[in-house]
Amino acid sequence: MTCTNNKPMKIEDVYAVLFGGESWHVSDEDLKRVEECYLFLKDFAVDKVIYGINTGFGPMAQWRVEDTHLRELQYNIIRSHSTGAGEPLDDVYVRAAMMARMGSFLQAKSAIHPDAVLLLQAFINSGIYPFIPRHGSVGASGDLVQLAHMALCLIGEGQVRFRGEWRPTADVMAECRLRPLTIHLREGLSITNGTSVMTGIGIVNQFYAEKLLRWETLASVWINEIAASYDDFMSEPLNAVRRHEGQQLIAAQMRRLSQDSQRLLKRENTLYRPEQAQQTVFSHKVQPYYSLRCIPQILGPVQETLARAHQVLEEELNSASDNPIIDPETRNVYHGGNFHGDYISFEQDKVKIALTRLAMTAERQLNYLCHDRINGILPPFLNLGTLGLNYGLQACQFTATSTTAECQTLAMPNYVHSIPNNNDNQDIVSMGTNSAELCAHVIENCFQVLSVLFLALSQAVDCLHIANDLAQSTRHAYEAVRRITPPVTNDRPLYDTLAQITAFLKQN
Repeated sequence: MTCTNNKPMKIEDVYAVLFGGESWHVSDEDLKRVEECYLFLKDFAVDKVIYGINTGFGPMAQWRVEDTHLRELQYNIIRSHSTGAGEPLDDVYVRAAMMARMGSFLQAKSAIHPDAVLLLQAFINSGIYPFIPRHGSVGASGDLVQLAHMALCLIGEGQVRFRGEWRPTADVMAECRLRPLTIHLREGLSITNGTSVMTGIGIVNQFYAEKLLRWETLASVWINEIAASYDDFMSEPLNAVRRHEGQQLIAAQMRRLSQDSQRLLKRENTLYRPEQAQQTVFSHKVQPYYSLRCIPQILGPVQETLARAHQVLEEELNSASDNPIIDPETRNVYHGGNFHGDYISFEQDKVKIALTRLAMTAERQLNYLCHDRINGILPPFLNLGTLGLNYGLQACQFTATSTTAECQTLAMPNYVHSIPNNNDNQDIVSMGTNSAELCAHVIENCFQVLSVLFLALSQAVDCLHIANDLAQSTRHAYEAVRRITPPVTNDRPLYDTLAQITAFLKQN
């Protein structure tokens, strides 16, 4: 797969590399532009003071570095900032971060040598994953510490994961016939300075967040089928008069998913018939609970939040996010703060809040299924065994409820938790990578909550013997769960079953 600057990278391009087994190839056109930017700065920097070229970094920028130490300066920022702590990031996040760094370099505003781009491409395509610890970034000069760990491996030092094993970088590079990056001009600062780790994690989050929304939309159709709800809550006329695009999109999706269902009721066929007007008590609910009926209104804002996050991530993927910015077109070097991670941090907080709301909705739907006095049609806790002797999905609900509660705690915005540091040079910071990591935690929790809900939905179908009346979309989901596990009649451990359903939801 090759994208050029005339055809910016799409998040879907990154998905294809991360999840689809695609390779990534830099076009000759982009490589030429990268080289032209490098050559411009090499000429421009003569007899000028330029931050990070011949000055120290951060508060140390007030000190001029002698010409004899300029290459050493670039190695020093890599080695001195390789100070992260905690467990290493998962391979998928590291690869996404490398893709995001590639996107920044291909803007040809970093004056990095083409060798760095080609080596980064080789790491991506060869499955070489630098050791990048989870902790270390405040998200202000970008992901300085974590990107320093990436740079450390590019210069042949540190450790990488290769074919499932941690090994010295130099050994893996020799095995793959790759040469460590040589510093030419400002490669140390260019690689370490930017928002690529938070952006990479955010892109992976986006992939799974959009999947969660699709699954919860389907689950919401499914539970309304179980309840035999009236279908007008998802109707076009009702949702069109609430002028929010997300609500209208979710309602339209629910109509498509349910179009061949035999379980949903038409209000005009029952309550709008004259004979019904004579009744004083209705055995079937005139309107279902909010967690069933208000799905377009609840998931609509989630849809819009994810759409905005998708846009911001794609814009960041195609942005030069380091400092200074080298611009051959205007023949100038601009000092600023494109490395500041507020855009990503703010969006990741919004995504985790939206997904926490999704988990809360799923948990309430689960409660409806488990609570016989609320649903009025199912045994307590969907128990297909002997009441009192067997327990059905009673304990599964504990798992979903506790996991949802953790999401509610994690949903506290991280974006507002700036702590000044770096001798107050970084006096307001984004904490963007922390925001992205917390969002990833919420996403994992959401899949676990949905795994319980999908098990319960399938159990409810078996309780009512309605599999043949479901819409094709929900019938397929029911059959997928049943391929994983049979109905729960006699009590048995379900932790492995829930893990398998979680894996199914993440992979499909």
